Amino acid sequence: MRAVVLEEAGPEPRLTARSLPAPSVGDYDVMVQVAACGFCHHDLLVMEGVLRRGVKLPLILGHEAAGQVAEVGPRVSAVEPGDRVVCLLTNSPCERCVWCLRGQERFCVEVRGLGHGINGGMAEFVSVRETALVKIPSSIEWTDACLLACPIGVAVQGLEKAQIQAGETVVVTGAGGGLGVHLVQLARTRGARVLAVTSSEEKEESLKALGAAEVIITGELDFSEVVLALTEDRGAEVALDTVGSPLFTSTLRSMARGGRMVLLGEVQGGATSLNLAELIFRDLRIMGSVGATRRHVEEACRLVAEGEIRPVVAQALPWDQVMEAYRLLKGRQAFGRVVLDFASAW
Repeated sequence: MRAVVLEEAGPEPRLTARSLPAPSVGDYDVMVQVAACGFCHHDLLVMEGVLRRGVKLPLILGHEAAGQVAEVGPRVSAVEPGDRVVCLLTNSPCERCVWCLRGQERFCVEVRGLGHGINGGMAEFVSVRETALVKIPSSIEWTDACLLACPIGVAVQGLEKAQIQAGETVVVTGAGGGLGVHLVQLARTRGARVLAVTSSEEKEESLKALGAAEVIITGELDFSEVVLALTEDRGAEVALDTVGSPLFTSTLRSMARGGRMVLLGEVQGGATSLNLAELIFRDLRIMGSVGATRRHVEEACRLVAEGEIRPVVAQALPWDQVMEAYRLLKGRQAFGRVVLDFASAW
């Protein structure tokens, strides 16, 4: 099979296009012929060597893969060859696990989907457990379908944790990125007033078209001052943070008393400081949210199929143009997600 392999990580990452043996298929495994794979900021951080723990090179990147079932193991019953599917992430719960069946979701290696440190979807074929697949309707294009787990399913889970109520003000940081553009749309469907924070002035009109009430461009002025001005000094009830440490202090200052902050991304792998007294006396809740469960991905499928939100694809590139995807993301030139198109090479 054809694959793009990360050979060396660092400031100038080295990738090669290789011909490799197709992955093996165990009793409960499924081989998927990849049709499209998104390029996530997580991939960029692995390429740069920022994320090292659990990463062994050479490695095939890509955890945002959708495609067609090519082969199934002898004990697989959930899917069959020809089915259209999207792959779950490795931090999704396993439906065969008794804990998951009791509703106590937990991370489980039995899902064995795609994710950190595992050969992924930037290849012609990928092998995953049958529990790591969600069927998708034929009405969703491949380049849209690969976004259904991450980032859209991830966004669905983040909003569930935030418990957004109609009429609340929601700040979305990194709003023009692959995760941010879907958070903006989802928060708007909940009846929220969305304040979209971005460093790219050229993305302003596009964010408003997605439902942002106001777009705040980060610059010399701390964006929390703008949020407070737009909310008559009350602050935002909810913050959906896709950036992490570079904007954490400003995001915290943007919060209303009793507000909820959901952390969904960390773009630099850095540390931050926190005044615990401020957290206590402002009665704030700060929550992390990682990955997406099966039901969140199924909800993402429904939302897209019924037109409630739309996947935002900045650009679809040929399957082997990973470095171009890297440059687009690194340069903050992409509005939404950059996708690698494998189906056109079938």
